[in-house]
Amino acid sequence: MTIELFDRTNKRHLAQLEDLLEECFPQAYGGDLARRQAELCMEEERLAIAALEDGDLIGFVGAIPQYGVTGWELHPLAVTGSRRGRGVGKALVARLEQEAAARGCLTLYLGTDDEFFQTSLSQGDLFEDTFQKLRDIRNLRRHPYEFYQKQGFQIVGVLPDVNGRGKPDIFMAKPLGRG
Repeated sequence: MTIELFDRTNKRHLAQLEDLLEECFPQAYGGDLARRQAELCMEEERLAIAALEDGDLIGFVGAIPQYGVTGWELHPLAVTGSRRGRGVGKALVARLEQEAAARGCLTLYLGTDDEFFQTSLSQGDLFEDTFQKLRDIRNLRRHPYEFYQKQGFQIVGVLPDVNGRGKPDIFMAKPLGRG
């Protein structure tokens, strides 16, 4: 496996990215939406990083510069199902951190939706005792927030009900370039 900057001129990899986005996020990127998201990921100011195996795209991570260039939003991270749990996502995030830091990033952040009631944050009213509920978060069904914690991200906030009642967006961030 190699981790490299995405070759934005490689039409085969662009088509594979569309398929990967639809595979990983069918509720968000079905049909033409996957093509549009892939196009957005290729915008010049964004970071686009590919995981390749035998010439095929098996994973992708992107980032969007925000706050000038000091804050970057990780979006999206996608790894094909047969390669999950094998270090592909970890390698993609590590390379993204290097590239973002080289471009002036001080904080890398992301939102990780809980659209399928995978965490304890989907239970109850998050407008009550918000910070206590964040401190006591439990992973009920393999929500990816724990993956990001293992990469050094920490939960910094939550937007209640933005994906529907009981479906929050969990915000996570990681400092870069310290020490």
